[in-house]
Amino acid sequence: MIEIRPLEGIPEVRPGDDLAALIGDAVERVGGLEPGDVLVVSQKVVSKTEGRLEQTRDRMAVILREARAVRRRRGDFVIAETEHGFVCASAGVDRSNTPGDDWVVLLPRDPDASAAALRHGLAARFGSAPGVIVTDSFGRAWRQGTTDVAIGLAGMRPLLDLRGEKDSRGRPLEATVIAVADELAGAAELVMGKARGVPAALIRGYAAPEGEGSARELVMPPERDLFP
Repeated sequence: MIEIRPLEGIPEVRPGDDLAALIGDAVERVGGLEPGDVLVVSQKVVSKTEGRLEQTRDRMAVILREARAVRRRRGDFVIAETEHGFVCASAGVDRSNTPGDDWVVLLPRDPDASAAALRHGLAARFGSAPGVIVTDSFGRAWRQGTTDVAIGLAGMRPLLDLRGEKDSRGRPLEATVIAVADELAGAAELVMGKARGVPAALIRGYAAPEGEGSARELVMPPERDLFP
């Protein structure tokens, strides 16, 4: 059975805070770690502890600076490709849950490295290294609403490749690759969320694909992009 436990009681973070220690305290409050656990943590707290904050009255200038390319623009609404390769609204530049007016939070420079650092810190404390997923809320083409997706990870593979397996009728699967890191991110968001003040969750009971991977594996390669 899969369990998703919100990690409550994590205080408002500031640049330079030890996020692994703060999350570790919350993990202890729910009974510690078990082998196979996956930690899901919001990009916002990662960015804040890494000092990815900026005060500006010209948010658009920051968006354009953070964008590697602008895919679509309608007035102040921008869909941009970030330096990481993510295609998202405003190049990930966010005004919610900031320290005050005219402040924005930017994406981590290297979300995979951020996830690896959290994993290392928790392993040193608990003797068990969870998979770690750093998430952000993205919209989806042709779908209303947002869902959390993985923008960084460590200690697991982001994709489950079922090509070559057989379906229930014995037919071989030819194109089925499941974005399990995104699915775990979206599931964890059900107990997290910007309005609830819960920036992390622990998922237990799911056998995540073993190995080391990168969230960049979830980005569609240019040669397969039918909507450039």
